[in-house]
Amino acid sequence: MKNEEKIIAKNKKAFHEYEVMERYEAGIELTGTEVRSLRDNNCQLTDSFALVRNGEVWLHNVHIAPFMQGNINNPDPDRKRKLLLHKKEIAELLEATREKGMAVIPLKMYFARNNLVKVEIAIARGKKLYDKRATMAERDSRRDIERAIKERSR
Repeated sequence: MKNEEKIIAKNKKAFHEYEVMERYEAGIELTGTEVRSLRDNNCQLTDSFALVRNGEVWLHNVHIAPFMQGNINNPDPDRKRKLLLHKKEIAELLEATREKGMAVIPLKMYFARNNLVKVEIAIARGKKLYDKRATMAERDSRRDIERAIKERSR
């Protein structure tokens, strides 16, 4: 994307579990102490997902650790958070998730150039076990080929 973004968290498990079809950039509604906690890289996207409810997109199971210097007003670290998207994008997400086997998952969370927190979400299809094995075999063969080329060039 943009070369001036600071990545807060990546969902590496998503690329193993899902086949990414389409990506979107979304804003996220946060409190002040959550943003300060994100500046310390206290975020976990593993096992998180997004749902479309009543024309709004909600992000579930994202853990943003409470800010250490925060007070009693620190929000719940595992609360649902609203994603900010255009109506057209929300309609596309809703249509895609109605199809069997499709899900909306966050891929990464980052600070954009203007210091706003953004979430890259994707419409994804769950991989079957044999798809995961094929991906791993392809990665291993690519690694072996690169190793052989490196040996020849010596």
